[in-house]
Amino acid sequence: MTTDTAASKKPGCWIPEGLNPQNFQSVIDVFLHSCNEFKDLPAYTCMGKTITYAELDMLSSAFAAYLQKHTDLQVGDRIAIQLPNVIQSPVAVFGAMKAGLIVVNTNPLYTPKELLHQFNDSGAKALVVFANMAHNVEKIIDQTGIKHVFVTEIADFHPVPKKWLINSVVKYVKKLVPPFSLPNAISFFSAVEDGKQLTAKIVPKKPEEIAVLQYTGGTTGVAKGAMLTHANLISNLYQLGDRLSEHCVRGEELYIAPLPLYHIYSFLIHGLTLVSRGAHTILIPNPRDIPGFVKELKNWKFSGFVGLNTLFVALCNNEEFKKLDFSRLKVTASGGMALTHSAAEEWKRITGRTVIEGYGLTETSPVVSFNPVGKEQIGTIGLPVDYTSLKLIGENNQVVAEGEAGVLCVSGPQVMKGYWQREEATKEDMTEDGYFITGDIAKIHADGYVQIVDRAKDMINVSGFNVYPTEIEDCLSSHKDILEAAAVGVSDEKTGEAVKAFVVLKGDAKDINLDEIRTFCREELAAYKVPKYVEVRDELPKTNVGKVLRRALRE
Repeated sequence: MTTDTAASKKPGCWIPEGLNPQNFQSVIDVFLHSCNEFKDLPAYTCMGKTITYAELDMLSSAFAAYLQKHTDLQVGDRIAIQLPNVIQSPVAVFGAMKAGLIVVNTNPLYTPKELLHQFNDSGAKALVVFANMAHNVEKIIDQTGIKHVFVTEIADFHPVPKKWLINSVVKYVKKLVPPFSLPNAISFFSAVEDGKQLTAKIVPKKPEEIAVLQYTGGTTGVAKGAMLTHANLISNLYQLGDRLSEHCVRGEELYIAPLPLYHIYSFLIHGLTLVSRGAHTILIPNPRDIPGFVKELKNWKFSGFVGLNTLFVALCNNEEFKKLDFSRLKVTASGGMALTHSAAEEWKRITGRTVIEGYGLTETSPVVSFNPVGKEQIGTIGLPVDYTSLKLIGENNQVVAEGEAGVLCVSGPQVMKGYWQREEATKEDMTEDGYFITGDIAKIHADGYVQIVDRAKDMINVSGFNVYPTEIEDCLSSHKDILEAAAVGVSDEKTGEAVKAFVVLKGDAKDINLDEIRTFCREELAAYKVPKYVEVRDELPKTNVGKVLRRALRE
């Protein structure tokens, strides 16, 4: 099944006119338009510090000017930005883009080995790094081509003396900044201050030029850089914006951003889409500190919240969160991993609002589909966004019969240009007629709504029957004593593979036995899907954005 096809268009090189009536050619064109239209409105707030759109424009131009006048970086060079959710992040991203550089979004929690791969694979020549993680950079910097390093501390953009106080507490009291030595590094704050005395020359970009190298695949193999062009990002920010338009009034919304901006999901929503609509974003540097997170939420009457399943579960189990004022909340968006029915129901019970689930991948900038607000179908990923074509394929890449499950393939203006310096890998992930092969198993219902059944690589084969972990996890998560669950396949002499479940119990729950779990599951699942093994854990291994690492459980 497909929608209006766009597969004949070259990936990453076109923007539908219907999405882009103002004929923006680059992300910076969109950014400058917003900074002019919403100049006096707040753009970002972090730990009590707020900057307006005009200030964001000024600060990013100052950084761009420094890059142009005080470094030997050339247009098209790559700059890695390794920051958590702090105000310095959008300043660095938009400053780098204004200077004509390609942004390489980098996870601050990467190990030295992961950093070395990404820096060398991307050919990064500059780096903006959070001081708390600079000790890892020190270990590998001499093995890279990075010439310019900018270091920033968490409160660098706060006014004195609050800046000194916060940075000192973080460094000397909480001891969150391990010692490091980067002799040639300079302060990001100082670079911006020096740049204020200079004039940046904003570099024009064509839609087909690369804006961001977004790395993906690190949990399943060697990380590859998805080449996301200005066309990709402009198309996708408007595809998502149009889907939210009735409930995202220009210049009036306040959104909470707990997911990291270096992740494509948050980057597209908080870094681009909401900026294009003049929204105010509250950056949360450490969402894993649930008490601290909830304390920050008490300061705001927010209209939008972007999260994922594990975060919803954690918040809904916090007593102080249940006391918050949700009267202005209009949109709760979920993505990044499957949303369980129990998490969705608990969120709605506490906040009074339905979680709207969407779907996307790094390679699709990322949004492919999204539930229309007010017409959502829980358990689905909604309808494809505009100008997006979908099809499901089975063996030999043949389109499956209507109503059957198959591997989801996507075509549209948001599909990446390809993988950086990996032409063969790009070909492997594309069909002959130009669709990106997601690797996710899906069904497309008669009304057009799409349901993700599971990742192909996570599918469990029990005696020849396909078992999808998400279905088991959804069942387990509905148990009154289970907080979180994950399911994987393990070798079994009789059935080839058997289902093993890992569960985290709620705080007030006592240990539960295997028979009780299996009896519970039999009420909802076919016999071959019922977990043969159950292991209780204190927590499940997750990526930094909260996705459960089934691979780590299998290992």
